[in-house]
Amino acid sequence: MQPVALVTGAGRGSGAAIALRLARAGAAVVCAARSLESVHDTADAIKAEGGLAWAVHLDVTDPATYDDAVAELEPELERRGGVWWLVNNAGIAETAPFLRHGRETGVDIYEKHLRTNFHGPRRLIERFAPAMLERGHGRIVNVASSAGLRGYPYAAAYVASKHALVGYTRCAAAELEGKGVTMNLVCPHYVDSPMTDGTVGRIVKKTGRDPAEVRAFLAKENPGGSLVSCEEIADVVARLAGGDRNGMLVELVGGRGLIPDQEAEQWRTA
Repeated sequence: MQPVALVTGAGRGSGAAIALRLARAGAAVVCAARSLESVHDTADAIKAEGGLAWAVHLDVTDPATYDDAVAELEPELERRGGVWWLVNNAGIAETAPFLRHGRETGVDIYEKHLRTNFHGPRRLIERFAPAMLERGHGRIVNVASSAGLRGYPYAAAYVASKHALVGYTRCAAAELEGKGVTMNLVCPHYVDSPMTDGTVGRIVKKTGRDPAEVRAFLAKENPGGSLVSCEEIADVVARLAGGDRNGMLVELVGGRGLIPDQEAEQWRTA
């Protein structure tokens, strides 16, 4: 049976690349994001290649949108056995000194990041994992960040939310062992994506540096010496969704380099 994959943040960047890659791997893809217009573009790109895709509005911070997102697809999903693969890719990243987390705007930047980057994926897993367990098969891939593995200055809220997602995933994967449902992590360093474009813009605004210089600096910050491509992330997500490994954390370091925390020959690129 053709698996159904739900990808959040599928309107642009790595989310769009993941949706396209999973469709090429044979999945029917539910492309989800807050911007319905952007996910229509992704779904249309999949259809143009002969794949099957739907565009739905889903705000990971608003659980009320979860059921609404799949309600219109209910007959199709029931016929196909529901969502088989869940890719939690949607996220936000904002910077601020760790002590100035919202005094000026009235918005707690820590709560904002946790709501999107941790509680969003957690709640989506709680929504779709029970059916996977009942079926005895499912694949969950959480796209975190190198920020879930280490700290960066002026990114405490983002780092905290990604650490939360990494810790949660490791614990949940341990509980899922042997149940037919896997949960894995992808942790890229700086990605050549719209999110990094935003980071570049903020640095340029604050420092007056040339945008190309800033991008080159971020690339050099990656252990692999270049920005991680969205296609690299998509390839790893597809391998995890199509395989049976559980509890893996794959760190993407740039330059098509990756470091799995469970060494296996098929994951080595050297």
